[in-house]
Amino acid sequence: MAPEDVGLVPGDGRRVPGLRREELALLAGLSTDYYRRLEQGREHRPSIQVLRALARALRLDAHATAYLISLVHPLPHAMPAHTTTVSAGIRLLLDSGLRVPAFVVDIGLNILAINAAGRAMYSGFDDTDNLARMVFLDPAAKDFYRDWHHVATQVVGNLRSGLTRFPNDDRVAEVVDEISAHSSVFAGLWATHDVRPRTSEGKVFHHPKVGELHLHFEALEVAGAPDQRLFVYCPIENGPSPDAVSVLEPLTTVRAPV
Repeated sequence: MAPEDVGLVPGDGRRVPGLRREELALLAGLSTDYYRRLEQGREHRPSIQVLRALARALRLDAHATAYLISLVHPLPHAMPAHTTTVSAGIRLLLDSGLRVPAFVVDIGLNILAINAAGRAMYSGFDDTDNLARMVFLDPAAKDFYRDWHHVATQVVGNLRSGLTRFPNDDRVAEVVDEISAHSSVFAGLWATHDVRPRTSEGKVFHHPKVGELHLHFEALEVAGAPDQRLFVYCPIENGPSPDAVSVLEPLTTVRAPV
């Protein structure tokens, strides 16, 4: 942020375009000396009130604010059991209740279960085992995702968001270590600490066999498994492309490994 963004007069002799230390402290209602101790790591346990004040001053959104607080005050019982199974009810929903592409991911974006339409949608990929790995390491991703960099940023934001609720989850660390070793783009995005989970938006995919797919995406929490989410892709009514469910239907008989 620039000083003008928050109603401050820039003044002369500024060495950086952003806020000075004393300006941020003023906006957060802190003394400059206290904020300096935070920057220098001499204040190890700032209160939640202080962190919220800094978040407001920096105009962080709700996700970034929660992530900031979790770094200093992690939830004492935030680590879930490492379950790789999906409940029978969710599997029934995937296989019988949803004709649209849908799948379940865990905190590390490992795909735990996927329905036939979902496999058909991703049939151009070598595997459907981990969404982050597919986006960054599968050659098919650059053609499949019309705005690949936007999707890549979202994937990283999703992984960071998972650490807000479940700090230091080793499933996230495993994925981050593996992909960072093979993708400098991922490593650079991970270093930004951007926390922005995708929850609902329009998507455009280019399928290698059926062409463009215009879909609406929703991420739903699984009540019985707090570390799992259900990703659903629905056709857009009166959208610019044919009904995605109809055009993918012929491909649903081809099963890919989960």
